[in-house]
Amino acid sequence: MSRRKHRFQFEDDAVVGINVTPLVDVCLVLVIIFMVATPMMSQPAFDVNLPKAQTKEGKEEDKVTISMSADGRLAIDSNEMKDLKELKKKLKIAILDTDSAVVVIKADKDALHGDLTDVMAVAKAAGAKVLTVATEQVK
Repeated sequence: MSRRKHRFQFEDDAVVGINVTPLVDVCLVLVIIFMVATPMMSQPAFDVNLPKAQTKEGKEEDKVTISMSADGRLAIDSNEMKDLKELKKKLKIAILDTDSAVVVIKADKDALHGDLTDVMAVAKAAGAKVLTVATEQVK
């Protein structure tokens, strides 16, 4: 009996698979780029000198960060605000984008106490369920 050749029979040297090694290499390079670039994207609008305190570390949650400088400048995450009215308007939107409605206030240790209480009142009025004042660990 003779062997019949099937109509779609592959030859011995035909390529039947896809080499995924270059795809994996490109994906790993992209992961490394994102790992390096992500911390740079979460930098505040200005530096804040936090007060020192003996506190425990908080849980990492979805949160909104308000920064307050010693001279009264305000920022939500990395976007600087002109005044408390603009802060309240933008803060409402930012809180709606989070699941937890947690607001962390990073106030400079030389910021005025009255300004801090005003920001806390604005955050509560904007819908914050939890307010936290950030401090630096005592070493």
